[in-house]
Amino acid sequence: MNKHVSLLAMAAITITLLALTQIANCKPKTSLLSSAQPTGTLDKSTRNEVDAAIDRGLNWLAAQQKEDGSWSNASFPALTALASQTFSLGKHPDKKKILKNVRSFILTKVQKDGGIYTNIKGSKGGGLSNYNTAICTTALFLMKDKSLNPIIRDARKFIAAGQHTGDDIYKGGFGYDRDTNRAYTDLLNTFNAAETMALTASVEDSRPSNEKRVDIDWNATIEFIEKMQNKKETSTDDAGGFFYMPGQSKAGQTTNDAGVVILRSYGSMTYVGILSLLYADVKPDDPRVMSAFHWSARHWTLEENPGMGNQGLYFFYNILSKCLNTFGRDLIPQKDAPPIEWRQELANKLLSTQKIDPKTGQGYWINDSGRFWENDPILATAYALVALEML
Repeated sequence: MNKHVSLLAMAAITITLLALTQIANCKPKTSLLSSAQPTGTLDKSTRNEVDAAIDRGLNWLAAQQKEDGSWSNASFPALTALASQTFSLGKHPDKKKILKNVRSFILTKVQKDGGIYTNIKGSKGGGLSNYNTAICTTALFLMKDKSLNPIIRDARKFIAAGQHTGDDIYKGGFGYDRDTNRAYTDLLNTFNAAETMALTASVEDSRPSNEKRVDIDWNATIEFIEKMQNKKETSTDDAGGFFYMPGQSKAGQTTNDAGVVILRSYGSMTYVGILSLLYADVKPDDPRVMSAFHWSARHWTLEENPGMGNQGLYFFYNILSKCLNTFGRDLIPQKDAPPIEWRQELANKLLSTQKIDPKTGQGYWINDSGRFWENDPILATAYALVALEML
C-alpha cells in the first residue's frame, strides 16, 4: 500500500475507520457533559436527532436526483459527486439504485484524456477540469466497485499531469484546470487533488505491470501548501492560519505593526491546510499542523466561517468535521475556559439550521450567501450531511 494511503487517508472512507484514526494518548477519557458520556461522543439524545436529520437530508436529496442520475448543474459533475458521497457514507433504502444512477451519469463525463468533466468553451477555467475530476474520482472510489479501477487510474494520471511544475510561486500546486496556459494554483484545488490522490492510491496496485505507477510530487505539494500559511512574524491574529493562494486571501488583507501587508487567515482554508498536510503524510504533531490547529482554536466559532462571515459556511462545517476526525482531536482547547466538545456543538448547529419541508418531512440546508454556490441547496445539503456523517 502506498504510504499516502495511511490510516489518515482511509479514515475519510468510512465512519468506523475515522474513529479508529484518532491520535489520542490512550489515557481514559473524561466526560465534560455527563458521567455516562465519554469525550468525543454525542449524547444519546443528540445522536438520535443527528440520525433523524441525516435520514431527512438523504430523503430530500434522493427526491431531487434527476433521471440521468445527476443533481444540480449537470455541466459540473462535481456537484453530483459531492451529493453522491452522502449516500456512500450513509444509509438509505434506495442507496444502491441512487449510486448506480450516479455512476452512469459520471461515466458520461469521462473524457479521452482521462479527466472527468464537461468541455465548456469560452469560459475562464473551461469546465473546471481538475476540480471536477478530483471530486468525481473520489466519489467513484467510494462506490467500492473494482470495475471502476481503469477509470480511476486514468483520472489519477490526468490529475497528476495537472500539477504545476513551473519554477514560480505556483510550483507544486493545482488549479481549476490545466489547459488555459496560465500559471494559477490555489490551496482549495490542491487539497482536492491531494485528497483524491491519497485516498485512491491503492488503485495503483491494479495498474498493468507494463504501465508506470502514477503519483504526484508530494514534496512539491507540501512546499506549495506552506506558502499559504501565515508565519509567526506576520501578526498574532493571523499566525498559523491559511489563506487561499499566493497573493490572495478571500478574507482580504490587513497591515501589521511593521507596515507589512498581511493576507488574512480564515476558517475553512485553515482546516483545508491542515487536512492537506495530513494527506501529504506530514505528522499530526508537526509545527505546521499544530500552529494551524492553534489558530483554529483561537478563532473557534460555528456562527460563521471565521474571517468570512456566512460565505462558504457549509463548506466550513464540512471541512472542519473531516479535518478534526482525521486529525484525531476530540476537544478544542480554549484559553481560560473549558475545552470545547466540537462534535456536540457542530451537531447542534447543523440540527438548528436544517430546513424541513412541511409537505414531505424531508430536510435540506441552504446558505443565504450565494458566494461559492452555497445558495444551491444541493451543494449546501451535501456539505452538511457529510459533516454530520463524520460525527
